[in-house]
Amino acid sequence: MSASSSSAHTVSPDPRSDSVAPPADIDASCRVPVMVLLACAAVWLVVASVFGLIASLKFHAPNLLADCPWLTYGRVQPAQMNALIYGFAAQAGLGIALWMIARLGRTLLVQPGYIVVGALLWNVGVKLGVFGILLGDTTGCEWLEMPGYASPILFAAYAIIGIPALLTFHHRREPTLYVSQWFLLAALFWFPWIYSTANLLLVFFPVRGVLQAVVDWWYVNNLSQIWLGFIGLAAIFYFLPKLTARPLYSNYLAILAFWTLALFGGWGGIHSGAPVPAWMPSLSTVFTVLTAIPLIAITINLDRTFTGAMAKLKESLPLKFVVFGAVAYVLAGALAIVSAFPQFSQITHFTLFTPARTQLFLYGFFAMTMAGAIYHVVPLLIQNEWPSARLVRAHFALATLGLVFYVGSLSVGGILQGLALNHPEVPFAGALNRALVCFRVGTLGDLLMTAGNVCLALNLAWLLARCCRACCVPAMMAAVKPQVAEAAR
Repeated sequence: MSASSSSAHTVSPDPRSDSVAPPADIDASCRVPVMVLLACAAVWLVVASVFGLIASLKFHAPNLLADCPWLTYGRVQPAQMNALIYGFAAQAGLGIALWMIARLGRTLLVQPGYIVVGALLWNVGVKLGVFGILLGDTTGCEWLEMPGYASPILFAAYAIIGIPALLTFHHRREPTLYVSQWFLLAALFWFPWIYSTANLLLVFFPVRGVLQAVVDWWYVNNLSQIWLGFIGLAAIFYFLPKLTARPLYSNYLAILAFWTLALFGGWGGIHSGAPVPAWMPSLSTVFTVLTAIPLIAITINLDRTFTGAMAKLKESLPLKFVVFGAVAYVLAGALAIVSAFPQFSQITHFTLFTPARTQLFLYGFFAMTMAGAIYHVVPLLIQNEWPSARLVRAHFALATLGLVFYVGSLSVGGILQGLALNHPEVPFAGALNRALVCFRVGTLGDLLMTAGNVCLALNLAWLLARCCRACCVPAMMAAVKPQVAEAAR
């Protein structure tokens, strides 16, 4: 089975029928729920970018907004991460996942109305959580800073969205499973498990002492490497063959990557020297190094699939985003493996190197991959092209340049900072001053990425406004025409 699902057969509107739905009908069934998720994701991406820019500026301008307690670094930084993960990444990932499940299953999306309700409820939960963080009502757990009253709303919203996704998969008309469906199905089950477990053990019935840090590390690693990783890889394995018009090189390598990543990917994240029993960091290092197996399998598979398709890269803007996301995934995985070794970790831990690697994964891999998917999927749903191809090109150029500045400068600054911190004759202030230039270059990268995200949001808002005008104006004219005719008499 290829990554592109199409059929010339007729279709009954009932997803339980034996007919295969044509792509146009599938897109029509996905239009409203997926567009709601993607539009909200674009808004949260801009919000997270603004918070991230403020947090970055505070490193070398600490008096900026110092009189506003809502915008202190201790509140802005977790608000930025939660807005990026739960506001943008979750909604963009779920929206693209719903569309892929329906397309690969060659069936209509089940219960789209419930998905819209779930999406709106999810945004209510994210808003409450982010405002709670800004007010200072936070749990203090990394990537789980939202207060306890927000998590039940998010869990309920996810269930409302996830159940129709599973029903759509169940009603699929294509019996052969493509590798992307493996990743998506696992991701749909993985999030409620890790999210509920982490909330129960850290927020509602908190465990004691150092176990809180262990649970938090476990949650962060599973959320990034498994949930976001599986959704992003599913998109890459779908869109890379589709946009290059080439079959995936090897389904077996993809399945090998799936199982090894599921087995090894969720047990890393505990750095060497952590204040826990010695066997925990050692075991974490072993599992992190073992993720080299899926990383090598993914690299070979994507490289062989893309070989000979360089001309397509010049023609397709969405393909540029997807290829960039694939490269960023490999680089972020390699850096994670290197960082797991104690000899390297003792230099880079507690430095700028860690946020650089996190940004490379979250934005370089996931956000860029989702952007490429959005640029391909939205015109199919709306049945209209993007209003401005120039804004799409500007988004790619600004995001790429911003990531290079941010990740490159903070990686170098983190290593210089770590070497200075490990030198007994260098004072702490001197170690920080060595990275001051890297801070400034990183802020420039944040600014460029924010501008790129604004390009995406503006282009999407422009497209939606144009479509609403095209739908509303004829309806208004049809409603007014009888009255005009009556008045003319």
